[in-house]
Amino acid sequence: MPILNSESIIREKIKPLEELERIVSSAKTEGKTVALANGCFDLLHVGHVRYLRGAKERADVLVVGINSDSSVKRLKGPERPYINEQDRLTMIAAIEHVDYVTVFDSPTVDSILLRLKPDFHAKGTDYTEETVPEKDIVASYGGKVIITGDPKEHSSTNVIAKIKDKTGA
Repeated sequence: MPILNSESIIREKIKPLEELERIVSSAKTEGKTVALANGCFDLLHVGHVRYLRGAKERADVLVVGINSDSSVKRLKGPERPYINEQDRLTMIAAIEHVDYVTVFDSPTVDSILLRLKPDFHAKGTDYTEETVPEKDIVASYGGKVIITGDPKEHSSTNVIAKIKDKTGA
């Protein structure tokens, strides 16, 4: 089974939130479960892939929200992101475990959670179910927070620091 999808499949996975509302509603009507994962995904690394694979293992449909360029700047600093949002959307859509990808501009995914009401909100292992910022939003509509992925030993910030250290930048 391929890890990456073809260009036409990738394009089909990138959706605006309005279209995702219809898709998710239809999936739920069919009895499918939906998970939402989110992040900046500035420099894609193995921790991201394991996080997304773990989220997909819990649901029939995996939607991934990607922080917009301006949102990443606000969260990570003025030099970020290193990879623009369109390229980040394309990279995440290329991963076979991901069914749909969208972009959001706010610091949290509260608005996406409230609009899609996924069965599961997946977060990485740097969180616990109690520390997930959106846990109350998820609980408000009857969803469940899940923690997926491997131990938090990988991060874009760490990758960037290693590159800067090795290059003297």
